[in-house]
Amino acid sequence: MMKIFLLISLLTSILLNGVEIEILISEQKLILKDSENIIGTYRISSSKYGEGFLEGSNQTPLGKHVIKKKIGSEVPFGGRLRWRAFYGEIFPIYDKVEKYVKKDVVQSRILWLDGLEEGVNRGGNVDSFKRYIYIHGTPEEWLLGQKASKGCIRMSNKDVIELYSYVVEGTKVEIFP
Repeated sequence: MMKIFLLISLLTSILLNGVEIEILISEQKLILKDSENIIGTYRISSSKYGEGFLEGSNQTPLGKHVIKKKIGSEVPFGGRLRWRAFYGEIFPIYDKVEKYVKKDVVQSRILWLDGLEEGVNRGGNVDSFKRYIYIHGTPEEWLLGQKASKGCIRMSNKDVIELYSYVVEGTKVEIFP
């Protein structure tokens, strides 16, 4: 009974206070919080090419963003998303086996980011949304905690599904060095 009360209290707090996401590149960590509590802390992988804004750089953009689109609510665990759609493929997940995947596979869920800072991560050749910068699941879970992506924020499939359930389109996301 106590667990149900705590869950209801947490959900009420989230609905009343909203949530936001902080991504700390230096720690390879994503923090989900509301105005009063840290709800969750997750290991991530940002870009192996570092931080930057330019289209074609494969770097992770810094600064203020929002979640513009949530994609994948009906995608099964490990489902591969191609062109932001699920075509039935369940891709293997390597959490303990150190296996590199040649393609940048997007799995389970997509939280598509839109930059809010004109000339920094919005507009022209620095636009995070037009660069397809996502928070998404990855088959290379064994690489979480180190820089390994091609610009996006990678998470474990379990974690991105959990995160997806807490956020809405319009949730604030800030990416720090």
